[in-house]
Amino acid sequence: MNDDLFEMDFGTEPKKLVRTSDPDTSHAAALSVDTAHMEQIVYEVICKYPDGCIADDVERQLSNFRSHSITPRFAPLIRKGYIFDTGERRMASSGRSQRVVKALVKL
Repeated sequence: MNDDLFEMDFGTEPKKLVRTSDPDTSHAAALSVDTAHMEQIVYEVICKYPDGCIADDVERQLSNFRSHSITPRFAPLIRKGYIFDTGERRMASSGRSQRVVKALVKL
């Protein structure tokens, strides 16, 4: 792992993961998720794709994690400026198009 990662702000506050109207189980789940760890893992995979990647690519690399643990990490990484949406779209295994993202800050 690169020392620069220690300077990066991985993780999202639990209160930002749920709506106030969500059930108590969703709030409990948000408190139990290690978003810093998941964001870093997803970011590291995205960095391996210099031409960009789609969620399917990341999910294939992280097959030991469920999709709903992976795809929610894209938005915070975009907001923080670690990755960006290239505007390109690629066909996913579902037959639908997915956005192509690239890392701004490389490992």
